[in-house]
Amino acid sequence: MERRLHTRHRARTIVFVSVPGGCRRLCKAVNLSATGVFIETTDLGLRKGQQVVLSFAINLGTITKLHRRTAIVAHVSRGGTGLLMESFNAARTG
Repeated sequence: MERRLHTRHRARTIVFVSVPGGCRRLCKAVNLSATGVFIETTDLGLRKGQQVVLSFAINLGTITKLHRRTAIVAHVSRGGTGLLMESFNAARTG
């Protein structure tokens, strides 16, 4: 049974993952929703509950928007890492 609140969409973007006080790496986004992203990762050493900073561009046709979000590692699997992004409004008010 699907428990997601927001629909996932295939992503064709590169995500710059930055671990505070740690590594920085470019990763390919596999899918993206309003609150999360699944990225292909190998040996980043990420663990569930860890905080990371994501930077990525979304092409909207004639406009490209740059996004920077704080995210929490939701799960790590052999194929990649699922990240739960903080909402824009929560980041601005918190």
